[in-house]
Amino acid sequence: MLAAAGGLAACAADGTRAHSAGDRSASAKKEKGDQAPGAGNGYNHDPYPSTYHAYPGRPTLVTNVTIYDGEGGRIDGGAVLFRDGKIVEVAQSIAPAEGVTVIDGTGKWLTPGVIDVHSHLGDYPSPSVEALSDGNEMSAPVTAEVWAEHSVWPQDPGFGRALANGGVTTLQILPGSANLFGGRSVTVKNVYARTMQGMKFPGAPYGLKMACGENPKRVYGSKGRMPTTRMGNVAVDRATWAKARAYDRKWDKYEEDGGDAPDRDLAMDTLRGVLDGEILVHNHCYRADEMAVVLDMAKEFGYKVTAFHHAVEAYKIADLLKANGTCAAVWADWWGFKMEAYDAVGENLAILDRTGACAMIHSDDENGIQRLNQEVAKVMGSARRAGIAVTPEHAWTWLAIAPARALGIDKVTGSLKAGKMADVVLWNGDPFSVYTRPEKVWVDGALLFDANDKRLRPVSDFELGQPGEGDVK
Repeated sequence: MLAAAGGLAACAADGTRAHSAGDRSASAKKEKGDQAPGAGNGYNHDPYPSTYHAYPGRPTLVTNVTIYDGEGGRIDGGAVLFRDGKIVEVAQSIAPAEGVTVIDGTGKWLTPGVIDVHSHLGDYPSPSVEALSDGNEMSAPVTAEVWAEHSVWPQDPGFGRALANGGVTTLQILPGSANLFGGRSVTVKNVYARTMQGMKFPGAPYGLKMACGENPKRVYGSKGRMPTTRMGNVAVDRATWAKARAYDRKWDKYEEDGGDAPDRDLAMDTLRGVLDGEILVHNHCYRADEMAVVLDMAKEFGYKVTAFHHAVEAYKIADLLKANGTCAAVWADWWGFKMEAYDAVGENLAILDRTGACAMIHSDDENGIQRLNQEVAKVMGSARRAGIAVTPEHAWTWLAIAPARALGIDKVTGSLKAGKMADVVLWNGDPFSVYTRPEKVWVDGALLFDANDKRLRPVSDFELGQPGEGDVK
């Protein structure tokens, strides 16, 4: 995946290690003590650690460019300097220094890299054939033991297309939504690597994919198994969380008092991580009433829903989402393809944002991930027609800092701020225009795509040697 010419892939092993996603120990500590989950004599909570290293970059200064900083700020005719993989300075004017590559951005826009909080690249890769379909473990309604990363195929050509056509530098890969508990997600940097671990975002928390509504009841109802109804969905959820609470208590006691270790249960390991604040819940859910039920269930069992995905009816409960600190990851205008997706409005994202709820765009699609900037433009149009004013610089928060927060990586990426990862996109025009495309994309300060240099075109290993390889489409 993303094997660029000029030996770029070979350089990665000698590059500097990317920055950690920050110290999460404070948020992950148990309420009753100051020991972080996984510390001491418990089991290994990260048996497949990231081996990601940033590609080598060069000090770069982009001048005379319109900047959306990803947190709602804008500078017209501004400048951004980055080196050693980090943003150094963002200002109206920055004097060039010796050894710095200077790029004149006149007539162009500079933004943080796009972050997609909901993707299945690698697990449902291209070509879309049964042999590569590895996103749904449809063998039981509770499969919290499976990890999406163990299905990720780094050679998926979709990664390169997302980088080159969509400016996507970070994405969360989730299991599918057939099951109530679908398994763990993984957050990755959109770079070439031979292995999943070589893409894995250092220090990013795991996610737990959950689902409510039509999918689980349809999948298991067709098999004559519970759940077959929405009340069955919730009943299985509650029984599973009750089991997880008991499992958590056993391991807490062992880690505090010692003795014989409890038997391991890989599914319960994941749910224990959620209960301890170590793993973030990303819940597929469409209807407002179901989201409200899930929020109550989370309070009952002592966990937090980080984000509802798809959330077509989120606009109806924006106040509840804000009060619970739960985000909504939504589409611009996907609706009507099933009953629970019927009651949609194009202003959904804008209404959530205006209410003060955490909100963002997402793709859930190998083609949509290449045009998330245009999806946000559609939301802006719907909002404007409804009398909701949204500035373009604020709208970019839906592509950058908001998803970074939902993934727990906002301290190190998601905006053009000094000290953060230099995940940067130079667009050849207004990024909310259908005529605009990325001209250059940097990941941790390394130039991984350049529309004007054929040596820097992402090509999957899978595509090498095939007719038309190297063409970004």
